[in-house]
Amino acid sequence: MIHGLMGSLNFYRPHERIHSVAVHTPDLIGYGQLKQADEPEITLASQTAHIVRYLREQIEQPCILLGHSVGGAVAMLTADAAPDRVLGIINVEGNFTLADAFWCNKITGLSDEDWLAEHARLVGDPQGWLADGGIAITPQRTEWARCALANQPQKTIRAMARAVVAETGDRGYLPRVRAAIERGTPLFLLAGERSASGWDVPVWAQKAAQDYVIQDGVGHMMMLEQPDEFCRIVEEMVSRLLCAR
Repeated sequence: MIHGLMGSLNFYRPHERIHSVAVHTPDLIGYGQLKQADEPEITLASQTAHIVRYLREQIEQPCILLGHSVGGAVAMLTADAAPDRVLGIINVEGNFTLADAFWCNKITGLSDEDWLAEHARLVGDPQGWLADGGIAITPQRTEWARCALANQPQKTIRAMARAVVAETGDRGYLPRVRAAIERGTPLFLLAGERSASGWDVPVWAQKAAQDYVIQDGVGHMMMLEQPDEFCRIVEEMVSRLLCAR
């Protein structure tokens, strides 16, 4: 499971909700346990290389990649870079075009001072972040939001946002993503009911996907709103991918 702009995806403990396969939730560079003063440059390319290295060193066999939001872009690029390690992709509202980078564009456009103030506001008000996403506030969701917001420093979010804007806007990005699918990598698409209309999925990706599931009653952070249902959908997709081998 490859997290998005704010990670990781272990806050809702998916390994306790998905029982049929082992679940890995690695941090991307600059996140969680990988926060370092001398960390390498954060780009989609460096994050892809990091995941490829993780697959080769930490997992004994090819696996299914789930990528959420920005992590969807990393998952697709990983499938292109290391097709021998990827059995399939579950793309959860992943970035296909600049239209999917609304928040990244906003962050990139802020001055350093304004971004520092915005980040401080986000970290200091997890309930406000939930409310902005149309998510009903509960103590559990508030705690999960607090964990996600505090998982990475502001400089990591800023660098990742800039990378998304620069690299998904490059003319070579979509051909690379498409090449991975046209080589035969199985693809599933998953979106939240409230956010699906804003996901700019190319027609070719919709046609290539084995299924496009919309989870009812949730938005972009569906795993935070309804983790059990999210994991049920994911586990079913995994089962279909493995049975089709």
